[in-house]
Amino acid sequence: MSISSTRTATPSARTDGGVPPGTGAGEDGTAAAPSAGPPAGTSDAATGPASYAAVSSTGRSGVTSGVRTASDWTWRLGVIALGLYGFTRVFGRFSEILIPVMVALLLSALLHPVSDRMRALPRPLAAILTLLCAVLLVVALFALVGQQTASGFPALRTQAVGGLAKVQDWLSGSPLHLSTNVLSGYTTKAKNAVAANQSSIATGALDVATSLTHLAAGFAITMFSTFFFLSSGHRIWAWLLRMLPARAQQPLDGAARSGWVTLSHYVRATLIVAFVDGLGVGIGTAVLGVPLALPLGVVVFLGAFIPVVGALLTGVLAVLVALVAKGPVVALIVVGIVIAVNQLEAHVLQPFLLGRAVEVHPLAVILSLAAGATLAGIVGALFAVPIAAVANTMITSLAGRRTDDPGDREARDAAPLAPRKPSSTDVDETVDTQRGAVTGAPTGR
Repeated sequence: MSISSTRTATPSARTDGGVPPGTGAGEDGTAAAPSAGPPAGTSDAATGPASYAAVSSTGRSGVTSGVRTASDWTWRLGVIALGLYGFTRVFGRFSEILIPVMVALLLSALLHPVSDRMRALPRPLAAILTLLCAVLLVVALFALVGQQTASGFPALRTQAVGGLAKVQDWLSGSPLHLSTNVLSGYTTKAKNAVAANQSSIATGALDVATSLTHLAAGFAITMFSTFFFLSSGHRIWAWLLRMLPARAQQPLDGAARSGWVTLSHYVRATLIVAFVDGLGVGIGTAVLGVPLALPLGVVVFLGAFIPVVGALLTGVLAVLVALVAKGPVVALIVVGIVIAVNQLEAHVLQPFLLGRAVEVHPLAVILSLAAGATLAGIVGALFAVPIAAVANTMITSLAGRRTDDPGDREARDAAPLAPRKPSSTDVDETVDTQRGAVTGAPTGR
């Protein structure tokens, strides 16, 4: 019985053609030497998955995964930087055309609600009426400013004589101890510098004349572009989208429409904020008896279209006029008015009107303004924040972030000018029609 059990157990212990585990057989059937185990002083873990991970992390080329990832990001960022550099070069080359078109986009974003309300009229006629009303309003405003400036400048010149004397007395008695002779020397140096640079001034005058010619051409391009954006902007956008692949049309259309809504509400809220800034400075200077109160308010209104710093920088002009006309005390009061208006803008108006839905972080605003001013001066500072806001909205839309976030709902409820769901365009109708033609489903339109 033991012999049979031994014979039965022996074959069952063998595998792979009767060869016992731990042994191998050559092609001639001879038994091979048992496989060697791990070296002495080592464990199975040393030759296990850890060693395989260490080898696979370097790859066949011997480069670690960290270096490989860094190199991948480096060349991608290099391509992006090269693309941005090429874009800035092209933009600088065609700035006389692109800047008026961008201004037309801002005007269209501001005026299209007015044009859309004229539903009883044809769209071209509604666009013409809206554009004419806007132009007449701007012309009337500047005519009023010119009339006020012409009438108030003689009084300012008379007050400036006494004001300069007060400033000189204040400077001579201040810790600077600037006497009248020192101030007169500075004035003489300024006159001599102007006389020595008459040729440069004449050249600058010719440059101004050339700039005025370019300004007239840009104004014409802006007016024509605004008219067509108001009358047939949806058709222009649909035509541009049809140049793209079919799979990219719908996502880009949704992102662009969301960005357009953001731009519309941003421009509208900026207009209200600028109006409040100009009104505050104008009323404050008028109450203090500072001459040219209305022109100063208009200057602050125009400067407030550059966020954060625009109203503050243009308010310096009001401070200088108050210093010359009324003296240091009134100038300090005007400084307080400008700072108060700026704080009202930053902490009350913009959060209330825009809300979190189109809010751009203050650091992003400052960096955008710095980059825009570096690349294109005042024009770049004007467009920097709108571009950042629209880019933020479009990237968020393309990334597919959830729109039912409680914070977003709270922002939409708390902000009266925050973006809402944009309206459809011709691309939606085209896509729905194509889908219905393929599947046989009704389009619902």
